[in-house]
Amino acid sequence: MRISKKVGAIKPSVTLEISAKANALKKEGKDVVAFTAGEPDFNTPEYIIAEAAKALRDGKTKYTPTAGIPELKKAIVEKMKRDNGIDCTPENVVVSTGAKSSLYHVMCALIEDGDEVIVPTPGWITYAEQIALAGGVYVPVKTSQKSGYKLTIEAFENAITPKTRAIIINSPCNPTGAVYTKEELTDIAKIAEKNNLAIISDEIYEELIFDGEKHYSIATLTPYASQNTVIINGVSKSYAMTGWRIGYLVAPKEVAKAVSAMQGHTTSNACTVSQYASVRAISEKSDFAKDMARKFSVRRNLLINELQKVEGIKFLPPKGAFYVFIDVSAFYGMSYNGKKITGSVSFADALLEELVAVIPGLAFGDDNCIRLSYTVSSADIKKGIDRISAFLKKLKAN
Repeated sequence: MRISKKVGAIKPSVTLEISAKANALKKEGKDVVAFTAGEPDFNTPEYIIAEAAKALRDGKTKYTPTAGIPELKKAIVEKMKRDNGIDCTPENVVVSTGAKSSLYHVMCALIEDGDEVIVPTPGWITYAEQIALAGGVYVPVKTSQKSGYKLTIEAFENAITPKTRAIIINSPCNPTGAVYTKEELTDIAKIAEKNNLAIISDEIYEELIFDGEKHYSIATLTPYASQNTVIINGVSKSYAMTGWRIGYLVAPKEVAKAVSAMQGHTTSNACTVSQYASVRAISEKSDFAKDMARKFSVRRNLLINELQKVEGIKFLPPKGAFYVFIDVSAFYGMSYNGKKITGSVSFADALLEELVAVIPGLAFGDDNCIRLSYTVSSADIKKGIDRISAFLKKLKAN
């Protein structure tokens, strides 16, 4: 059968490919340290699980309104006011089968064929594919360690053309852990206003911030941004609920209405039981997210300390999320077991032979780097970095 050009052009997820290889080795009984997971390794809190069980017993297993049950939309409205200082109504909210679903639906709602979308890179691998599927043009704008892996105003302005329709901001950022300051986001909002751009703000990691940094939603910073920003969020990272598949967006009413209409013909409503569990997660402001963030902070500090002992690599300590982005380009051109390392993919493949799995930076738009997730135990962090250090010492110059 013939595959459409749009879908045929989609690049397979490098993250999933590396994870699959690591899992295959684990099934063989190999002791693989996998720094690959983009999800917390903690279980969903018991009080949320109990709420799901109650929903099942109460027969809450039928279809719901496409945009979400009223109880969950109300909880999200209250959360946005409580945590983010944003006034909205249930009409601004659309609940989805994960933040990824919300992102794709809003891309389709905002982008015409040929419209350009600016994305700071390194950035999450899915943005580019979703923009292309929606008929848009992905415009990566390079950031660097020098800029803190954050978009500069000069680079932003230089990337704007008459076809530019939107900008995506992800703070805290996957894969770099960069967190934008209030001033940086305000400047971005002003440039967006000057050029009449939509702002898509991916805030899925908002609870995971370190070193005294603070999360700001760009929608709160200027009148224009408050009327022209779509906020993407969900329960996956903050409440260890990745498999529950609940995301949501908060958008201007006309955008939310359009997304709800499209969702009605794609996914329909998100999982009913998961929605009821998410009401409890969002409305009951427990200490779970803060406790999880503290534990990740301990692992982050350990990982930073261990990486600082490794010669030849460069990295910035991440300010948020649960990743560190490491420049390993100093080792390109060297060989491992007779195979030349030419970039992040061949580096990751070779490292996997030493039973350490990492994600190549090429997937995020920076082939000089690899991404490590510290959603693993402290013991595995030490073991994994020891193996990386030993691996680098085995590399031979050509």
